[in-house]
Amino acid sequence: MSNGPRYDGLAEWYEEFRPALGDGELAALSRLLGPGDGRCLDLGCGTGLPTAAVAELGWSVVGVDVSSDLLGVARRRGLEVIEASAEALPFDAASFDAAISIWTHTDIDDFPAAVAEVARVLRPGATFVYIGAHPCFVGPHSLYVSAEGVPELSEGYRRTGRYDGSAFGVGNPDGVRIRVGGVHLTLADLFHAFTSTGLVVERFEELAHERDYPHVIALRARR
Repeated sequence: MSNGPRYDGLAEWYEEFRPALGDGELAALSRLLGPGDGRCLDLGCGTGLPTAAVAELGWSVVGVDVSSDLLGVARRRGLEVIEASAEALPFDAASFDAAISIWTHTDIDDFPAAVAEVARVLRPGATFVYIGAHPCFVGPHSLYVSAEGVPELSEGYRRTGRYDGSAFGVGNPDGVRIRVGGVHLTLADLFHAFTSTGLVVERFEELAHERDYPHVIALRARR
């Protein structure tokens, strides 16, 4: 999902590129978050696909993104969404019962700051579910087109930061990264973004078990 104004002007294309959540993502949300009737934050909601999925689990969901164009799609779906930065959420401390974020660490320039903001707005004991790219096999150092076959690795795994469409691992000419670039974090940096805030990681999964090499991770942390 999006968390960048880089997606403005791409809403129509992105709707076609990402028309629905995958079965694995939906299953992970159901398994790691589960049903609830409290207030849930969707950080980097984009067009609102995860927002709608969590609402179907019974939660009262508020989506946040900085792309006004993608938020327009979410609003047309009747979802409650707000245009705001992930690093400066416009909510009081301890005002949410749960939070989710899907495919955002590859878009947010300062992901640790965004996770710290999520931790701030969560009530004690609240759950935060994150689903996103597997840093070991998806990024500027790994050519893994459509997550098929065996990834081809190159140098650069330990260099964190933003990359553009010229990176070795950007092999899909019709994909997102060729259009908006991305941010790479090592697996350790991604994990530390959660634990450094005081969140306790309760579960960590590598999804897409039908493939030899996973391209998606999912985790559940608790405030």
